[in-house]
Amino acid sequence: MEPFAYAIKKDVRNNTIMRELDHHRHRELWGLVGVIGLAAIALLFWTWQRFAHLEHGYELGKVEQERAIAEEARRQLRLDYETLRAPQRIEALALGTLRLVPPSRENTVILERVQPSDPPPASVVARR
Repeated sequence: MEPFAYAIKKDVRNNTIMRELDHHRHRELWGLVGVIGLAAIALLFWTWQRFAHLEHGYELGKVEQERAIAEEARRQLRLDYETLRAPQRIEALALGTLRLVPPSRENTVILERVQPSDPPPASVVARR
């Protein structure tokens, strides 16, 4: 019966055995984790700043392009405005399209600009 006894696997429980903690090595490990954590935070902050800088650069380029388009539109509108308010064009439209006639001497009234008279010398005028 002896060969049979070795065939059975014996269940060995070592629950009562605990490994002793090495406090020095544990402190070194937490120090290394702290240094790596700070480096990771610094790297993430630098990356965030870099992408924010790039995003602002793209936004600035877009705004400058929109400003150039608006400036060109303003220039074109100013040219159209000056063209449309030209006296020769207005006269041609009035005579041609609207079929107006130029006024004759009899229909013309000339208004004279009246110069305001000086106040009489005896009046009192408030001064500041």
